[in-house]
Amino acid sequence: MLSNKNIIVTGSSSGIGLSITKALLKNNLNVLGISRRNPDFPNKNYQHFQFDLSKIEREYDKLSDIIKHKTIHGLISNAGTGRLDSLENFSPRQISQFIKLNLNSHIIMTRLLLPHFKTNNSGFLIYIGSEASYKVGKYGSIYSACKFGLRGFVKSIRIETSLNNIKVTQINPGIVKTPFYNNLKISPGKEHDEFIEPNDISDVIIDVLKTRKGTVIDEINLTSQKQTVTFKRKN
Repeated sequence: MLSNKNIIVTGSSSGIGLSITKALLKNNLNVLGISRRNPDFPNKNYQHFQFDLSKIEREYDKLSDIIKHKTIHGLISNAGTGRLDSLENFSPRQISQFIKLNLNSHIIMTRLLLPHFKTNNSGFLIYIGSEASYKVGKYGSIYSACKFGLRGFVKSIRIETSLNNIKVTQINPGIVKTPFYNNLKISPGKEHDEFIEPNDISDVIIDVLKTRKGTVIDEINLTSQKQTVTFKRKN
């Protein structure tokens, strides 16, 4: 039964995270959303916490307060951003900040919750990766480094927690029609079979959560039928 479980969703304010949040609420789950902006939609089962996860080390003690008075049943670690560019166009500071959000925040959120889950001998961890977790492309050096790193981390945590009744899953979507691509060099195609919808991912997550006790879906790759990428013209 899914009803009344408390789920943390990072990056809950837009795109994939917002779609996941709405799907969880529709299935009578309680969502604790973590993001920089409040999505500002009324629902008694949604509680928002405003944090910048690129500064998660600074926010760690505040984040730990969230779970002191609640039983958390799962984490959907989704927060991230995108930038595709030549490596030399990233400053050292930009590289560091990018890795902090797209890799470190997933690891540190897991570090925060693992003792809680192990004590309860129960919980689930779902990570939103990317097709960049298993294949590379032009201008994706930093992004792929984060996503390959996340995939390695998830595979190790899956083994580490297998005896603690903790389910671990990574979902790797291809190009998704969200604002994520607004400032990138590529964008989704225009036809319905040239992109993934955010709801495609949230539907899969609900299916993962309904999997019987004792069975784990380790990894799911989602791509559009045509796998089309549109390169934007320079102005």
